Amino acid sequence: MGTDRVILGNGEHCIYSTDPEITGLNNNILVVGSSGCGKTMSISEARLLETRNSSLIMTVTKRRIVKKYRNMMEERGYEVWDLNFVHPEEGSIGYDPLDYIQTEADITFTARSIVLADGRKIKSNADPYWDEAAISLLSAEIGYVLETEEHPTFGDVLDMHEHLTFEECAGQIRTSYDRQFELLELADPSCFAVRCWKSFQQLPIRTSSCVFGALNTTIDSVFGKEIRTMFCKEKKVNFEHLASGKTLLFVTTSPVNPALNCVINLFYGHAFKELFEFAEDRPDGKLPVPVHLLADDFATGCPVPLFDEYISIFREKQISVTLLIQSESQLQALYGDRAVTIINNCDSYVFMGSMDLQTARNISLRADLPLEEVLYMPVGRQILFRRGQKPVFTERYDILHNELYQSITRRYEEQLAGGTGREPD
Repeated sequence: MGTDRVILGNGEHCIYSTDPEITGLNNNILVVGSSGCGKTMSISEARLLETRNSSLIMTVTKRRIVKKYRNMMEERGYEVWDLNFVHPEEGSIGYDPLDYIQTEADITFTARSIVLADGRKIKSNADPYWDEAAISLLSAEIGYVLETEEHPTFGDVLDMHEHLTFEECAGQIRTSYDRQFELLELADPSCFAVRCWKSFQQLPIRTSSCVFGALNTTIDSVFGKEIRTMFCKEKKVNFEHLASGKTLLFVTTSPVNPALNCVINLFYGHAFKELFEFAEDRPDGKLPVPVHLLADDFATGCPVPLFDEYISIFREKQISVTLLIQSESQLQALYGDRAVTIINNCDSYVFMGSMDLQTARNISLRADLPLEEVLYMPVGRQILFRRGQKPVFTERYDILHNELYQSITRRYEEQLAGGTGREPD
């Protein structure tokens, strides 16, 4: 199988192979630029045009991109999936966190990712005991559903949680699910779900009320009514399938609904974990087809679980990412000190202009430029850094002069003009 190219600026000197054997670099790219600087057109759409051999997971906020490029990618032999978090019923595929649970550790990973979905918790000085107790309760609910339902979905977990009631009785709490867990313990005394349940059951009533309330708040903010319809989709995202043949997965999110960022970053967490483990289980330790994730607005919402650890080992598994953010400060606010690890593991860095002082100071040092030249860099100019090379001062890629882009745009506009004039499905 061949490798793709990546275009990071205007001119032949800004076009690179994605074959690490040729470049000696990883394929992780950090793109930093203020809103409206052209990251989507010059980086994201350019990546689509050049994708012919690898699988791609692409976050989009503009549905026109899905509709515009779907036919092109299918003509290239790609299976195109449409995962729509904004209007799940309009997507062609669903996502269910329970699909990726095989072990007790997987249950804990999923529960922890949900409980810690609020990005503010990373900077909070609150006692971690409350989060750990909530993780234990959610783990018990997930474990119970997996043990008792024939075809479990995360919707079953949410239904169970919504019907949980409890009261104080003789100094202990009595819940609406005590009998069910007693029967589960009789069948399997070492059951993981039972162990987690007992941790919650033994809490004082006031403590359990606080834990339950905190978990309620998190679940309500992460899993809205629309999101729950994803769990009922007949076809769900299968990462092994995605990494075994040429596949394009569009992930639609919303720039005006930050609540979606939490469940999308949970999705990212499962994607990286599943892809890494699939590669680990193969004889050569690599994915059959390289997978690249292009994440727009990556530093919004909440942190992706364990992302700073995964990005350090992506290259050997044939996994890579392009992260589009507005500033290094934005990344720092979300990941804290771990942001440095993320930046350092991107062998390509495209700076497209920012008024953020911290970012400008760092770029000033990297490029050996006066700070004011960085802060007031003309719109359309950019600085490209590649590990082991001197910085390249260039212009952003002018996709409007790309003949393939012109052809696809004309076809798309003809579709819009025909019939009702509405966007094609």
